[in-house]
Amino acid sequence: MEAEELLRRIDGAEKIIIGLGEEWALGQDRQRLLEAYGLLEKLTRGKDLWVVTTATDGLIYETAFDLGRVTAPCGNIHWFQCSKACTKDIWEEGEVPDGICPHCGAPLTANTVRAEVYIEEGYLPKWQKYKQWQTRTLNRSLLLLELGVGLSYPTVIRWPFEKIAMLNEKAYLLRVHESLSQLPEGLTRAGRVKENSVDWVLKLTQQ
Repeated sequence: MEAEELLRRIDGAEKIIIGLGEEWALGQDRQRLLEAYGLLEKLTRGKDLWVVTTATDGLIYETAFDLGRVTAPCGNIHWFQCSKACTKDIWEEGEVPDGICPHCGAPLTANTVRAEVYIEEGYLPKWQKYKQWQTRTLNRSLLLLELGVGLSYPTVIRWPFEKIAMLNEKAYLLRVHESLSQLPEGLTRAGRVKENSVDWVLKLTQQ
């Protein structure tokens, strides 16, 4: 998809959901990734949108996106929980300096899906707001911009986006992924780009 067509779809959308997957995880040049985030935010600025990310590095919280409209259901390495899950309490970075659970004395661990027992209370409030907002997208012009989402957690972004695009006749799904850009048979209101999604976003400024 050319930049001009993408801009046309963004401009024509009443609502937008941006889904960010593994290709946006911090395991690459940090500044380059922040540049891609910045461009994505600029392209969609002023739109009624939500961002859903499976990245747990928390880098998106350093961007210009409206953080009230960002949900990270796989967690965030800058939040902490009891490694034994003795409590549903979540602590922010530095809030418990010794890194020991004040309730049971067990070490704290990052509040992400990689925890032995993941305490979901950290992300649930934002997730519920996102789901409530999502109910108001039915029969609205909706752009589902799925970037770099693989099959690690398909129930978070990939499969729900496909379902929305199937049910909402005014929705359009754009899937960008280096190796997993395939679309399900029968999904006609969709397009795909076989390219690393971070590279793709950065190249938009060159078109």
